[in-house]
Amino acid sequence: MPKIIGGSLQEHREQTRNKLFAALSTLMADRGFDAVSLADIASAANVGRTAVYNHFADKEALLIGFITHETEQYVATLERALSEVTDPVEQLRTYVRQQANLSTVFHVAPGPDLRTVLSKSTRMQLREHAIVVETILRRILRAGIITRQFPDQNVDVTVRLINACLSGSHLPSDPAERARAIDATEAFVLRAVGVPPRVARFGVTR
Repeated sequence: MPKIIGGSLQEHREQTRNKLFAALSTLMADRGFDAVSLADIASAANVGRTAVYNHFADKEALLIGFITHETEQYVATLERALSEVTDPVEQLRTYVRQQANLSTVFHVAPGPDLRTVLSKSTRMQLREHAIVVETILRRILRAGIITRQFPDQNVDVTVRLINACLSGSHLPSDPAERARAIDATEAFVLRAVGVPPRVARFGVTR
C-alpha cells in the first residue's frame, strides 16, 4: 500500500494533487503543455504514475483541475482586495492591478496556444473559468455606470476589450519598469472606460 502523505487520506489526496499541480506548472513554464506527458508530471511530482490516474483521467483533466484550483485561489484574493474599497473607480484600479500582476502558467506557457492543442470540451471548461473573473469586472463596470462615474456603455464589449488588453500584456521583470508598465496599463483602461483624467499619487496622469 502506498505511503500516506499527511495525517489522513483526505490530506494525502490534497497534498498529492498539489504536488501534481506544482509539477504541471513548472513543466508547462519550461516546455509548454503539449510537450509534457503524464509520466513527466508524475516524475517531477515524485509520485507513481498510477497515482496520477487516481486523481485525473488524463492530462487535460489534470490541466482543468489545476486551472480550477488556480482560479479559485485568484478569485478569493481578488474579492478580498475589492472588499477593501467601495468606489467603482478604485475597484477598477484594483482589478487592473490584480490582473496585471497575475502570472499564470496557462497564459504564458511556451509552445502552441492552449486553444490549439486542447479538445473542444476542455476549451469550453477553460472558458467557464474565465467567465467567473469576467463576472467580477462586469459587476464593477455596472456599479460605475449606475453611480455615473463611468459613462453608459456596452458592458459586454468593454469587458472583452479590457481583458484582451490585460491578457496580452507582457510586463518587464525589472521592478521599476514593471511598476511603470502597470501604471500605464491602469491609466489606459481607466481612460478607455471614460474615467475623467486626473493626476494620481504616483504622478501618473489617469
